[in-house]
Amino acid sequence: MRFNRILLSSALVVVALVIQVSVLARLHLPGAVPDLLLLTVLGLAMVYGHVGGALVGFGAGLLADLAPPADHAAGRYALVLCVIGYAAGLIKPENGRLKSATGPMAVVVAAAVGSTLLYASVGALVGDTAARHVGLTGLLFSAALYDLLLAPFVVPGIMWLARRSDNDPLAEAGPTAKAGDISSGWLSSGTGLRIGSQRGGFGGLKAKARTRSTRVGRIKGVKRL
Repeated sequence: MRFNRILLSSALVVVALVIQVSVLARLHLPGAVPDLLLLTVLGLAMVYGHVGGALVGFGAGLLADLAPPADHAAGRYALVLCVIGYAAGLIKPENGRLKSATGPMAVVVAAAVGSTLLYASVGALVGDTAARHVGLTGLLFSAALYDLLLAPFVVPGIMWLARRSDNDPLAEAGPTAKAGDISSGWLSSGTGLRIGSQRGGFGGLKAKARTRSTRVGRIKGVKRL
């Protein structure tokens, strides 16, 4: 990975982990805890691809395994986020933009459910049966719901930061392009219309009108002769 990717990923992962441990975990919501770290990995993976997503996921999960108040075996969450980051990187948009909210929301739900199931499965292998006592069905539903509600405020911004750190032209096209990418790409379904294309359309109409008027003038001149 590039140095700027490593630097940005490390900063975002640390901030996400601190907020998750110090704020989200203390909300005492029913069921699972909103997984800000998972959303951070998803946002970076959908920009960096499957290799970068796997590396970021492994590093983020390992940090979560070692950071207090972790009460599980080290490497357990690293494995989960590594797999999730790799899978999310496989569906990286080819043009770097998300034109519809359906795809990203499906990715978030699948990642929330998949990470919970994988975490519980790995725990069962090492003798941790806490998920059975809490209720796996409730954990799956609450994890998907919380992450889905939190995702529109996290994932688009992380993807924009990741593209900007890579000097992506899509991220440097100006404020209009940024707003269009985040709002129409995630929060709305996207219409495919752009201001530039509209201007081009008006210019084309003006050119056509001038051509028609010139032709009419020529025809009138011939008739007068």
